[in-house]
Amino acid sequence: MSVESIVFLSTNEAPKAIGPYSQATVVGNLIYTSGQIALLPSGAMIDGGIQEQTTQVLKNLQAVLKAGGSNFNQVIKTTIFLADMNDFALVNEIYGQFFGEHKPARSTIAVKTLPKNALIEIECIALKVS
Repeated sequence: MSVESIVFLSTNEAPKAIGPYSQATVVGNLIYTSGQIALLPSGAMIDGGIQEQTTQVLKNLQAVLKAGGSNFNQVIKTTIFLADMNDFALVNEIYGQFFGEHKPARSTIAVKTLPKNALIEIECIALKVS
């Protein structure tokens, strides 16, 4: 596979990358998203706690996946980074609302800090369907 076969995704429906990376890359029929934190598409951090941040992160991922011709039902793996593992149960509840009966493989990792002092960051790998 050559560099020419890699597509870099960008959508205005999710926040722009805050560094030298893309919102996602597509290689073949796989979409690899960058980690999303609770930024609004404008780039401002959302107000609120873990509930609001988790919801915004998942909305951002949804927008990036849509831009790549995919959706949550095509996700095969997610990785969740939490600033506080005590938020695990609430994050699970909100995550389940977005994924429904679809249950991709997942890792959850406690971290010391995240960019912009976010409480949560999520990345995923999904199949491209269109």
